[in-house]
Amino acid sequence: MKIIDTNLSLSDKKSTIETIILYKKLQKLTQKGFLFGHQDDLAYGVNWKYEDHRSDIKDIVGDYPAIYGWDIAGIENDKSNNIDGVPFDKMKQYIKEANERGGISTISWHFDNPATGKNAWDNAPNSLKTILPGEKNNEKFTSWLDKAANFFLSLKDKKGKNIPILFRPYHELTGGWFWWGKGNGTQEEFKAAWKFTFDYLQKKGVHNLIYIYNTSSFSSKEDYLANYPGDNYVDILSFDSYQNGDDKSGEKFIAEVQHQLKIINEIAIEKHKLIAVAEAGYEAIPDSKWWTGTLTKAIGDSKISYVLLWRNHGWQEKEQKMHYYVPYSGQMSEKDFIDFYNLDKTLFEKDIKKELN
Repeated sequence: MKIIDTNLSLSDKKSTIETIILYKKLQKLTQKGFLFGHQDDLAYGVNWKYEDHRSDIKDIVGDYPAIYGWDIAGIENDKSNNIDGVPFDKMKQYIKEANERGGISTISWHFDNPATGKNAWDNAPNSLKTILPGEKNNEKFTSWLDKAANFFLSLKDKKGKNIPILFRPYHELTGGWFWWGKGNGTQEEFKAAWKFTFDYLQKKGVHNLIYIYNTSSFSSKEDYLANYPGDNYVDILSFDSYQNGDDKSGEKFIAEVQHQLKIINEIAIEKHKLIAVAEAGYEAIPDSKWWTGTLTKAIGDSKISYVLLWRNHGWQEKEQKMHYYVPYSGQMSEKDFIDFYNLDKTLFEKDIKKELN
């Protein structure tokens, strides 16, 4: 069994006590298993929306996920709802409710392209450079960070303490599909953007964030670290990986996840960081044994902190297909998910409640 790394410490040297405690608990929990997460879990599921205390996962296993994923895209434009239609007021409520039960929230940000005014997927070349100090969109981007800072600082528990958040900015950075991604700026520009974001949020008094460095696919240690801003700016190393329809057996997915976990685990040991699979899934889960077969096999014995499955949107009118990543009552992998839930190494909210309170 891996020994606890006593050199692990948060990159924000002014982190709140609650944030430090959470980080240490996350490390401790890797010895027991991995936390299971789900995007937008409390907000909606297949065929329902905004029903108090409901969750597709809870409907099946009588327990909530340990990790709750959220996205604050839209906050930069003063929208009342995020990119997926979740009202920010409700998101705050859900984060507070989860925290009271011992659950943990992670936040990503599909922010618009500040150079074009279009969405995050508008990967116009050289957009990233424009947000750096002295460049034409730095002021605009700084105003966006002000709004994010206000949101983070508004997340308080009943004692008035700031709720710790796992923050995953500039996610899937090795893919070219977002304006901050590969090919849309230099490695040095990316590092500068990350450091500016980190330093500015601290300047605004935000000290309740655990920072997650996140890529999509990569092939080597050098590839993974190409845009890495430095050990003093990152707390968790992660990547996103999805099984696709052309990989029905899951063999490609298993091989890729295992290969990538081996690489980032080596880096994590060297750099004294935690690791995670920050997004994963198989859309509509057309494999009745996917949970105990494919996903469990992909993670193997790696000491990951958590794995987060993407959202349960349900029917997508535009695409004319179902879009969900965890089972709901009656879905074909429901029974296997219960078996997955009952594994010793899968940690849900009830499993961590005593540890995190």
